[in-house]
Amino acid sequence: MAAPTTRVLAVLELLQAHGRMSGPALAARVGVDVRTLRRYMTTLEDLGIPITTERGRHGAYMLVAGFKLPPMMFTNDEAVALSVGMVAARGLGLAEGAPALESAHAKLTRVMPARLKGQVGAITDTVKLEHLPTLSTPSSNASLMTLIAAAQSRQRVHLGYLAPGGGKTERDFDPYGLAWRAGAWYVVGMCHLRRGLRSFRVDRVVGVQALEITFQRPQGFDPLAQLIRNIATLPHGRTIEVLLHTDLDTARRSFTPAIGLFEPVAGGVLLRSSASDSDMGWFARQLASLGNGGGLSKLCTYNQ
Repeated sequence: MAAPTTRVLAVLELLQAHGRMSGPALAARVGVDVRTLRRYMTTLEDLGIPITTERGRHGAYMLVAGFKLPPMMFTNDEAVALSVGMVAARGLGLAEGAPALESAHAKLTRVMPARLKGQVGAITDTVKLEHLPTLSTPSSNASLMTLIAAAQSRQRVHLGYLAPGGGKTERDFDPYGLAWRAGAWYVVGMCHLRRGLRSFRVDRVVGVQALEITFQRPQGFDPLAQLIRNIATLPHGRTIEVLLHTDLDTARRSFTPAIGLFEPVAGGVLLRSSASDSDMGWFARQLASLGNGGGLSKLCTYNQ
């Protein structure tokens, strides 16, 4: 059973999240009766939290308009999640990311109790996460944030894109979602220039404008899975097929998703991929790392 203090804090969190809640609804959410809830309200008022009470049959509780409590009450799990998240965010290639993270860290630690502040500091100092080198950090976060907002609101955009060779193209684009992979942000969705699913590196986007057109995202669309599929099927010079004598789940667990696409076939799983001549050594090392127990029967390579 939750301690009374935990329930009091839960009441405060619910009021901050919902703005206005009836006594019976609030009591039910925290698992107490209405009389006990009144005592919790008195406790909050004693702590200086301004509560407004509406009397009568349809009465409710709410915080005084405009009151915002800083996020100073974190559980141990919440503190760990926030701290590890900040450590991980340092490797996500955001423009001006370091100053923003330091500012957020300072704001959070300023309102944390000393015990949690010590835990956050310990995690920041001792936990290190491996990140692939960032391919390129955009000059600002404007394009990334515009694309995230458009994906969330399902709004078509007009996209300017700088190809690796230097040529610029423009297209209308439905951003289904974004993904971070191998040191870069990508936006994935329907390209109306090529009339198919495409992915674009956000650091190469040279202009994005939201249009007054909405779209429907496919049910259950996974932007990272689609990105991996797009990259794996790019024509890199050599097409690779490997027959794995195993099941689909084992094959996926044995390799990084970046290696290619897995297809169940008679006798096992067919791994399809492509690679340039310079990448063939990396691909061979991925296969060799399985050893004799990897269930490989044949590696076929041929020019695209």
